[in-house]
Parts: sequence; C-alpha cells; structure tokens
Amino acid sequence: MNVVLERGISDLATVFAATYRGGDHILEFVDSLSDSPGINEKWVIVISSQFGCPVKCLMCDTAGYYLGDPTAEELISQVDHIIRRRFPDGVVPTRKFKVQFARMGEPALNIEVIRAIEMMIENYDAPGLMPCISTVAPRGTDRFFDEIARLNRDHFMGNFQLQFSLHSTDERQRNRIMPIQRWSLGEMADYGKRFYVGGRKVSLNFALAEENSFDPWVLIELFDPDVFMVKVTPVNPTDHARRNDMVRENLSEEEIPAISILRENGFDVVVSIGDLRENEIGSNCGQLAALWKKGNIE
Repeated sequence: MNVVLERGISDLATVFAATYRGGDHILEFVDSLSDSPGINEKWVIVISSQFGCPVKCLMCDTAGYYLGDPTAEELISQVDHIIRRRFPDGVVPTRKFKVQFARMGEPALNIEVIRAIEMMIENYDAPGLMPCISTVAPRGTDRFFDEIARLNRDHFMGNFQLQFSLHSTDERQRNRIMPIQRWSLGEMADYGKRFYVGGRKVSLNFALAEENSFDPWVLIELFDPDVFMVKVTPVNPTDHARRNDMVRENLSEEEIPAISILRENGFDVVVSIGDLRENEIGSNCGQLAALWKKGNIE
C-alpha cells in the first residue's frame, strides 16, 4: 500500500488514494466527520471493496474501470491507515463508529469483505463498531448475504447497517441506472426480513435524479416499515452523473410529496443533503480513481 494522494478539510472529510500491487491498482477511502458533533460521538470511515467496479452505475466515476478484488488484508489496510492516524493503539472510543463499504466497488461481489469485517472485530478495541454495506444486491451472491446475516446476528446484534441502493422504483429505470443482474424489489423485501434482528433498520437508498421514479405505493406494498427505512439523497456532481444528465445537487421535502406519504404509512424517512464542500475535495464515489485513470494524480 502506497498512499499517493490525500485531500481534505480537517473538520469535514479527508479522502485518500493508495496504490497496490506495484502501483497499477488503486483504492479510495475516506475519513469523515461530516455531521459529527465530535469524534467521540460519531466517526465514519468509507472504504473501497474492489479495484474499480464492474457494475457501471450511471452516476459513478468508477464506471468503466475494474481490475479485480482486493484481499481481506488489502481491504483492512484502508481502515488501518485511517485508524492509526487518530488512534495509534487501535483503541477507538467513538460511540458510533461506522465503517462503510460504500466507495469503489460492489461489496457483495467480493467475498473477502466478510473476512475484512471479522478482522476489524479482531484487530481493534472498538465497542461502537458498526459495519455498513451499501449494495445493489447482484444476483449470484447468496453466500455473501448469508454471511452478513450471520455477522449481524452473532456479532453485532442489529448494530450492522445494510443499505440497498434502489435509486428508482421503476425496474426499467433501475436496469438503466445499474446495468447488472440484480435482485428484484420483492427479493430485497424478503431478505431484509431475514437479516433484521432489531436495532438498525435496513435502508432503502434513493439517489434521485430529476427523472427518477419514486413511487411511494410501490414501497408501501412491498416493504415492512418495521424492518425498512428510506433514505433520499441528491445525485452528486461526478463526471459520469454530468455526462448522463443525472446531477441533482439539492432537493427538498416540499418538492417530493412521496416523502410525506411514506411517513404517513409508518416509514422512517431521512433526507440527506451532504456538505457541498465535499464536492470540492472529491469525496464522491470514484472521483479520485477517475483522476488516477486519466493520469492526473501525481
């Protein structure tokens, strides 16, 4: 591992890019205090699951570049680099310490993610550790989902965040946005009931471009509000999002009536608007990898 770039704002987020395997593979990872009252209360590390990504989501700058899967040791090196900068002894006192597999790559396509989570349990004294998996739920990954359900049940007792990336309630739109064979919404609904053991609800995430379908009645029909919550965000201004006319840097609850309907039907709904300074430092998915691919990282 060789860190080749560090860019950030100290009270917001610091983004790192590191090369591996002789310099021709790269991973991005983030140390984030965005929306945190202080590191003792909340701290988020966001790491990559793959060298690039084969899914090719329309809004992600990693699309079109994929060089395979990191080992568990390569995955954990991202976490270790950030932890040791702040807590050299590996003792993390943070009450809510989230490690998100939500940067480059689709975590369900790399079974080594399971071992990396187990290594975090073994390597650090971090009572507040909360793994977070953000996934489009590709087909053929049943073993991965069986394993994270086991980890949630046996080690985290509900303190494990699973986020399904839906982005639209229309399957044709979803096929365009995320061009990979995926679970249907109904299959996600069935699995979520098996995964949930109390604690953190399963999140249904919508990064909404202007034209994305967001039909509350589809969600109400399929998903149990006692198991699932809904998170709505704008599409960040990555190069691919701009190229595909998907950028939506802001949104309001007033312009999306579906939010009120969902709440009236028992769903917790979070509208998450990121700090716009994050766009300046390149903390959106795939931005540093895109620069590296173009030869713009020195």
